[in-house]
Amino acid sequence: MINKVILMGRLTKDPELRRTGNQTPVCTFSIAVDNGYGENKQTDFINCVAWNKTAEFVSKYFTKGKMIIVIGRISTRSWEGQDGKRNYATEVVASEVSFGESKSENSSTAKDDFTPLDEADDDLPWGSE
Repeated sequence: MINKVILMGRLTKDPELRRTGNQTPVCTFSIAVDNGYGENKQTDFINCVAWNKTAEFVSKYFTKGKMIIVIGRISTRSWEGQDGKRNYATEVVASEVSFGESKSENSSTAKDDFTPLDEADDDLPWGSE
């Protein structure tokens, strides 16, 4: 059987890093993933959880609005609430995360600092022949 998920989306808010009673890092976050086009375009909001080093990585390098790639598995769980009702949660347990955009795509100053070369510039090491 296979349970593997690959998602790419933007964080809906800053990730929340906590620690269990054993001091194990756990990070929860939600990503917005678009699907469809034009009038059929919809956005799914998917809850994710990461553990240990992956949790620390997400909380250190990602913030609201950043593009993230998540590889993991779907997990479902249930519990009884204080009101006696059964509650259910479905989330992606992340085993790998990656940046979904390069630093230059993420930085507004990178594009502003671009200066085109003057092709007739005699100071260029390869010169013009």
